[in-house]
Amino acid sequence: MSEMAAPHRADGSSRRPGPVGVPGEDAVSGGTTRWLRLGQHSLLAVLALVCLTRAVDAGAHPVGEVAGLLTFVAWYLAGIPLTHRGLGGGVWFVVLTLLWGGLVLISPENVWLAFPLWLLAGHLLPLGAGLLISSAVLAVVVAEPVRQTGTAPFAAIIGPAIGMVVALGISRAQIALVRDGIERQRLITSLCAAQAETAALTDELARVQRAEGATSERTRLSRDIHDGIAQGFSSILLLTRAARAEPDPDRLRATLGQLESSAADGLEESRRVVAALAPADLDEGSLTGAVRRVTERFAEESGVSAHVSVAGVLAPLPTTAEVTLLRCVQGALANVRAHADATRVVVSLDETEDSVRVDVVDDGRGFDASSWWSETPDSIGEGGYGLRATRARLREIGGGLDVESTISEGTAVSAWIPIPRPSSERNAS
Repeated sequence: MSEMAAPHRADGSSRRPGPVGVPGEDAVSGGTTRWLRLGQHSLLAVLALVCLTRAVDAGAHPVGEVAGLLTFVAWYLAGIPLTHRGLGGGVWFVVLTLLWGGLVLISPENVWLAFPLWLLAGHLLPLGAGLLISSAVLAVVVAEPVRQTGTAPFAAIIGPAIGMVVALGISRAQIALVRDGIERQRLITSLCAAQAETAALTDELARVQRAEGATSERTRLSRDIHDGIAQGFSSILLLTRAARAEPDPDRLRATLGQLESSAADGLEESRRVVAALAPADLDEGSLTGAVRRVTERFAEESGVSAHVSVAGVLAPLPTTAEVTLLRCVQGALANVRAHADATRVVVSLDETEDSVRVDVVDDGRGFDASSWWSETPDSIGEGGYGLRATRARLREIGGGLDVESTISEGTAVSAWIPIPRPSSERNAS
């Protein structure tokens, strides 16, 4: 018949549960509390029988004793549905206590029912009110022998007092047990909700990462196509135009050979782009060797004097960095061929304290670089995409791109990438 005081709700309000039967208690209090309630019911039933037997033996009127006990037990049982419907447990308990007082007037033997009242007082009332009413019940229990005999033995005082303390302690312990069960259930519910939210966030993150990966791959492919395959087609186009205007059969055959070589290189490059591999020139050695081969091929196909200058031995770079720098050289040389009308190009590779730098300098017609960066690619023609894509690619790996040019004085394209250093060196610096 017990029930605990519930903790505060999330909205700041509080509700004190009534007696046994309030929905939700079984879910949070477990088997221990159910056994305690069953023991409390059983205790009251046994004590009611004891009171009836002793009261009748002591000379109490049987009809009055039976009627009083039946009323007391009926109200006790009625407390379950009444409290379940929202009637305050305190009101029900006060009425039950008054009925017990009437039983004591019928027969002093009914004081034995005080112990269940003390249990209920600890369950249903705040601690202060529970102590107050329990003390009043104790006073009745202690005063009854005085009323009957005129004296109160020590045992008649200390025994009920100990019983009251034990009953209140049991009921408060059960309150703590149910409160812990409620809190544990709340935590489990919160954990399940957090796990569900985490799973949803994980799914969303995976979806976003897939979308970003697809976008990044499209960007990479567009850059590789522009810097590799498209430049190869540009070379083939220029050679084809030159072949049409070439009257010398020997030079025509040489041009056709260059066309064949460029077409073969473009085919191989397209296969590697599809397979997401590094440029073919890097397969044969270092970045320096790849830059030399690209530059030599450019000089052979365009007729422009091209020279590669390397300052010492370059530090090893990740494949991504080498691919990016090589693409930068290819794009710059393609722009020289298509737009610069230059006679000489110098490609320089140099290593500073913390970066590797590539410079492509020509003596061509130049352009207004300061205004060029502010224009859109569509407004400046086919050369507008390459340098911007190269700069974006360099920035993605921590590098950068500078373009200096003056009309009629040539152009200098400079790209740099930081040199990776071990974490111990970074911490030391």
